[in-house]
Amino acid sequence: MSDDTLLGGARILAASGELNLAVPQCERGIGSLIQSPNSEHLIAGVKVEPFAVFPDDRGYFLEVHRMGRGLAKGFPTETTQMSAALNYPGTIKAFHFHLHQHDCWAPVYGMLQVALVDLRLGSPTFGARNTLYVGPLRPWQILIPPGVGHGYKTIGNKEAMLVYLTDRFYNPKDEGRIPYNDPGINYDWETQNK
Repeated sequence: MSDDTLLGGARILAASGELNLAVPQCERGIGSLIQSPNSEHLIAGVKVEPFAVFPDDRGYFLEVHRMGRGLAKGFPTETTQMSAALNYPGTIKAFHFHLHQHDCWAPVYGMLQVALVDLRLGSPTFGARNTLYVGPLRPWQILIPPGVGHGYKTIGNKEAMLVYLTDRFYNPKDEGRIPYNDPGINYDWETQNK
């Protein structure tokens, strides 16, 4: 065993304080498909909550966030940052992780295949992967804690927009990246054809 691996083949990734991260060794697949915000298969600390979409003959309206409420209710107002990412069809953005930052995602246009992986050594769900199909057809917010790798693929034939809040301003020293096709995470980005 080398200095940068653990038993079971997990690769050491990063550490900060009590948070120690490693890339697990997973079988090829998408992990647990999350079809309910209350799923017992959610990675520890990940939270999902529906948000309301109000369609009418002009389009639709949705409320992304109210300060002090919802999944991001504990985010400090002085350092919360709101951002948006427009993604072309087929785009994969994965995997990212943070040592300190919480993300609260709200996919507001198009459809995203969200992939999560627990990188936290000592977590009861270390190595678990979740897949969520979200967007206006399934309007869910997703709270992603530090140490949970996250990414997504734009599915369908149109763009997708992700609006997200973070509980601190962007800091490149807090962010880490893992290739979307990392052999340890072994996430299957292909259409599942089920």
